Amino acid sequence: MPIDLDITYEDLLEQKLAGVNPALDKREGTSIIYNATAANTIEIIQMLYTLKNQIDLVFADTAPREYLIRRGAERGKKPLEATRARLRGVFNKSVNIGERFSLEDLNYVVTQKITDFEYVLEAETVGEIGNLYLGTLIPINYIDGLTTAELVEVLVPGEDEEDTEVFREQYFDSFDSTAFGGNRKDYKDKVRPLPGVGGVKVYRAWNGGGTVKLVIIDSQFKVPTQSLVDEVQEKVDPLSAQGEGVGLAPIDHIVTVFPVEGMPIDVVLNITYQTDWSWQDIEESVHTVIDNYFTELAKDWAGANSYEEDHAGLVVRISQIETRILGVPGVVDIANTQLNGGTSNIVLSPEATPKRGVVSG
Repeated sequence: MPIDLDITYEDLLEQKLAGVNPALDKREGTSIIYNATAANTIEIIQMLYTLKNQIDLVFADTAPREYLIRRGAERGKKPLEATRARLRGVFNKSVNIGERFSLEDLNYVVTQKITDFEYVLEAETVGEIGNLYLGTLIPINYIDGLTTAELVEVLVPGEDEEDTEVFREQYFDSFDSTAFGGNRKDYKDKVRPLPGVGGVKVYRAWNGGGTVKLVIIDSQFKVPTQSLVDEVQEKVDPLSAQGEGVGLAPIDHIVTVFPVEGMPIDVVLNITYQTDWSWQDIEESVHTVIDNYFTELAKDWAGANSYEEDHAGLVVRISQIETRILGVPGVVDIANTQLNGGTSNIVLSPEATPKRGVVSG
């Protein structure tokens, strides 16, 4: 008979007392039998709770992070570690590698020269927070002749440690297909963990036999910088030795990495406003709504796992835009929305994600 781990104290006590001779005193609070049985039942319930908790620890669908990581290790998987953002800084003079600067609450260190007066700086704090700030840098130590120092662009986004539930999904996905020898799953499993990469699509024979095309999106679900594309190319299949198996790609695979295309979507809105409201009052909120929707679509793009998903294009839906804008304060109604001059949904190329173009209302 299986053990009911979810049985309550009351039900278990009732079952025990039901097995006692009815002729004996079983009254609550006054009988030795009741008191002894109640005390024993408490101990058994505690043991059942402990047993249930131990079972939850060892199954991947209920395991907390520590034990889920141990289960993942059995599949050769581990959560992605937090990484530091790398950014481009522009100065009025040359600075030394290792110089440190601050902006807002973060510090940055110069790690590499790009061109004269342009450098790569790395955030000293790991995680997505390193992507947040652009602007004037303040030197931590005095630098003679330095009059301007600006952080102008995120080159490789920093990432937080992989979320427990995302890792749990990755663990279960590992049972759906096996990564081996340069198959689709192999490329995805090797490229996605690279710093700054949010997702990748894989295309075979794009430029003849033996060629592989990888299209990547960054970890902020935006079009990656050329610096990130170049880094991924170097890690996967360096241009100086393509097809030689020097990088992550198998020998004889000639791999080329491309950025996802950012497809501008112009939006014309026909909005009915509340009294005393106008387009100027809601423009910023509408932009945020559209940006959030497009980011959701970009996340869907990044989550592609199968051949079919790699070859499917995103659909930008008018109904989704209208429904979301209806929730903006000041909007009473919306109709006849146009996307890129038309009144139909837009199906993007499989290698493209949407980005906000000109929005008018």
